[in-house]
Amino acid sequence: MTDQPTVALLGTGTMGAGMARNIAAAGLSLRVWNRTPARAEPLADVAEVVSTVAEAVQGADIVLTMLFDADSVAETMEEARGHLAADAVWLQQSTVGLAGTDRLAELADDLEVAFVDAPVLGTKKPAEDGALVVLASAPESVRDRVAPVLDAIGSRTLWVGEAGAGSRLKLAANAWVFTVVEGVAESLALTRELGLDPRLFLEAVRGGALDAPYVQLKGGAMLDGSFDPAFALDGALKDAGLIIEAGKAAGLDLGVLPGIRAHFARAVDAGHGDLDMAATYLEH
Repeated sequence: MTDQPTVALLGTGTMGAGMARNIAAAGLSLRVWNRTPARAEPLADVAEVVSTVAEAVQGADIVLTMLFDADSVAETMEEARGHLAADAVWLQQSTVGLAGTDRLAELADDLEVAFVDAPVLGTKKPAEDGALVVLASAPESVRDRVAPVLDAIGSRTLWVGEAGAGSRLKLAANAWVFTVVEGVAESLALTRELGLDPRLFLEAVRGGALDAPYVQLKGGAMLDGSFDPAFALDGALKDAGLIIEAGKAAGLDLGVLPGIRAHFARAVDAGHGDLDMAATYLEH
């Protein structure tokens, strides 16, 4: 392994595109692939854009997956079978839940590659700014090998244990994100339906102990009708389901998340799945 590894990034969507640019800016050799090739082409100025997974991973030191769910990750890595370098590390950064992470770890064993479970906190803008928080988990022996990539994409890497621990913490963090988003949507809707300007809610909490930058960001987006996807609603719906599934497996009675998931599903069913998750407000 050289000081500057060759990276194959599989998945150049909302998150992957920004991550790719920061990996390239750090001076790492980069190849990118996306199932929809047009979404990878804008990266041709910073990376080698290839048309197959096999081309992407051939000789790569690190294979980074940033895809929608466990099925898409598994299907993509199956296409890498027989083309992975003998000492490759698989840096898995998609949000796939607990069962999904176990499934992918087993696939990594079958493919005979080291496995790093490292989902991220942050959405499109932090990905573009290299300001993600990485929740990384892996054996000590491989952590230094992926450090150049994690340093490039994030402002901070939190190592939380053996592979799988990162995905567990990601679900807990996303539970809080969704609670804030849905809570703001409901408070705005309640303010509106009680006959007041909903912006008064944001003014009432502004700058106090009940405020947070995310409250103002998402609340403002809801009221302005600004729903360009930083975190698309269909992805939020998928992740909410993973959180509920994990809670059940742990024997935990989650009182809030089932209602949030139901509201997200209502908004997706109304045709808002490709909008930012703030679009849950449209169905209140």
